[in-house]
Amino acid sequence: MGIIDFITANLSTVLGLVATGAFAGVLAGLLGVGGGIVIVPVLFFLFQSFGVSAESAMVVATATSLATIVPTSISSIRSHQRKGNVDFVLIKRWAGCILIGVLVGSWLVTQVDGRWLTALFGVIATLSALNMLFRTGKSALFPQLPGRGGQTVMATSIGFFSSMVGIGGGTISVPLLTMYHYPAHRAVGTAAAIGLIISLPGALTMLVMGSTPSDAPAGTFGLVNLLGFLCIMPLTVLFAPLGVAIATQLDAAKLKRVFAVVLLITGLRMLGQLFL
Repeated sequence: MGIIDFITANLSTVLGLVATGAFAGVLAGLLGVGGGIVIVPVLFFLFQSFGVSAESAMVVATATSLATIVPTSISSIRSHQRKGNVDFVLIKRWAGCILIGVLVGSWLVTQVDGRWLTALFGVIATLSALNMLFRTGKSALFPQLPGRGGQTVMATSIGFFSSMVGIGGGTISVPLLTMYHYPAHRAVGTAAAIGLIISLPGALTMLVMGSTPSDAPAGTFGLVNLLGFLCIMPLTVLFAPLGVAIATQLDAAKLKRVFAVVLLITGLRMLGQLFL
């Protein structure tokens, strides 16, 4: 089957994935949120609308999201590095622990029932939304980062949980770092580098070791939907500047609160789909 025939046969899937990339790009530029926290739930519900089971939709959404984060994190690292906002000393200290967490977490994704991943994402999304709503601008809880043992636990946990739900790490690492009186702009820049450490090995593990579900959407290899990757990644990059432009005209703080409410509803809906 030629590429044109393939696209024609799967036109609704392609259009849905393109819309997902555009939506994620606008939100990333508009609110400064990571793409994974948007892409995973959108793909989760989108794939189900194509007849994919909730369990399969979640594992494929997780792996595909990680794949899309690889190129965008590289671009983000370059941008933040020019501003001196990437803490390479911290990255060097944390990289090994993050990688261990990622390898264990991404391997588990290939083994566990997708319902567990849905529950985990629902919990993380809900906690992230509550953090955006109630802790923005609040003072740090601790004066400095913990010692070596505490940082080992932090770094490993960031890699483990982020890889299991398909996010780049910023959703967890930024609030965690700022909780320890770490400068917010430096936390965001450093999170971009953390995102690459998470997304590249995580996506490769799920691509190579994952067993493609029988009801997976078209273009899925391992657990990564390559059609989704090819549709989402360029649209995310293309539409992010539009989000930035819109943000300059609107109240970013209010928009972030609106997104937090939407994210809270999304997280609770994913949990509700499991237990109700």
